[in-house]
Order: sequence, then structure tokens, then C-alpha cells
Amino acid sequence: MPVARAARSGPPAPEAKLDDVAKAIIELLQEDGRQSYAAIAKAVGLSEAAVRQRVQRMLDSGLMQIVAVTDPLQVGFRRQAMIGIRAEGDLLRVGDALTALPDVDYVVTTAGSFDFLVEVVCEDDDHLLELLSTRIRALPGVTATETFVYLKLNKQHYNWGTR
Repeated sequence: MPVARAARSGPPAPEAKLDDVAKAIIELLQEDGRQSYAAIAKAVGLSEAAVRQRVQRMLDSGLMQIVAVTDPLQVGFRRQAMIGIRAEGDLLRVGDALTALPDVDYVVTTAGSFDFLVEVVCEDDDHLLELLSTRIRALPGVTATETFVYLKLNKQHYNWGTR
């Protein structure tokens, strides 16, 4: 289902001050990212052109993305996991290397027990084992990993940031 979500890559952006109309536009796109500008305009009381311009500004600034979200199980990915990674040396370099791995879809640098948390979506356990053994653990600076295999996805949503 297409959703509008906050962009999650790159350095933190300065906090955006959203007016009520911008928040309403985002919420409508979060409900259905394919709805027309005309429908959104009617709902928020602006012209279609004004809505188109506002949406484009939010996209261009990186404030939001409009993406199609798939169910990994339905498209052939049977194994999802969160991996805690401990590293030494230049954490920026390790973070960049993790970000470059195509099978890694989420990377955050953290404070606490792990230096990084990464989320992976794999075809099966063999794919996960190969990714861990030959790509993640082989990265310079990675000293340890701990893998948390997902048994069930209980909740996932993308509607933060407007309430």
C-alpha cells in the first residue's frame, strides 16, 4: 500500500514547522499515497495547484517520501531480522559500509550496547547466514553481531510526525 512517510536517511534536518494544512496533506497521503491532488485540495480547502506545490516542496526538501510498501512475505522474502552490531574505529566509515549493502534496508548508529542496528530482509535462512558471515561480519571495524530474527511482525506504521 503506498504511504507517505518521513524520509529516514542522511543527517538530521532542522525541525520543520508544519502548519495544519501541511499536516492534513501528509495525513491524507499516509492514508492513500495515490489519491489525486484534486481530492486532497477539496479536503484541505486549497486549490489543486496549491496542493501540488506544497507536496512538491515537501518531497524536494526530504520532509517526506511517497513510496509503495510491500509485504516481504508476499514477495518472496521469508526472513526478516534486526542485527545489533558492535564496531571499533571510525564508526562513520562502518556506517557507510553498512548503508552500501543492498540487503540492508535500515541502518542507525546508536548509543548503548550496540553501535549500530540494521534491519535486513532475506529470502531465507541461508541468505541471512551468507549476509552475516560474508558481508556484515567481514566489514573492517565490525567486532561482533547479535541477530534478532523476526517471528511475527506485530505492528508497523508510517504515520508519525503529524500528530
